[in-house]
Amino acid sequence: MKWYLPGLILLYLSIFTVYAQETDELRKSIYFGGGSYEIDDDQVEMLSDWLDSIPNLLDKYQIQLISHTDPIGGREFNEWLSKMRSESVHQILLQKDIPEQFITVKDWAFDNPVYTNRNWRGMLMNRRVDVILYPFVY
Repeated sequence: MKWYLPGLILLYLSIFTVYAQETDELRKSIYFGGGSYEIDDDQVEMLSDWLDSIPNLLDKYQIQLISHTDPIGGREFNEWLSKMRSESVHQILLQKDIPEQFITVKDWAFDNPVYTNRNWRGMLMNRRVDVILYPFVY
């Protein structure tokens, strides 16, 4: 069964791009419906546009994908779902000709949540893959 987020909530969630000034890291989150690892076309386009807007991306940044889930469905399902979500984003990056050696992946499933899983909003926010660009240190 696939659950899809209403368009307004998806738009609300997908506009968040965080610029952490302490480390100069750049972050973009891709959000998913409950139990889903499919990325809608709007988010694919937003991720692509975001990556294209970063000059000399591959000369300056290492890319890390960090995948999260909510706890619905149990551990085995969420570990699988977390891997499928990061793989979906990983494929988008590869299609943009980003070499695999620039990409690392960490699948957390529902361990180490950033938001609480005790309410609907927190679970909604935890259904995501964070695309984090870390600057190379020379």
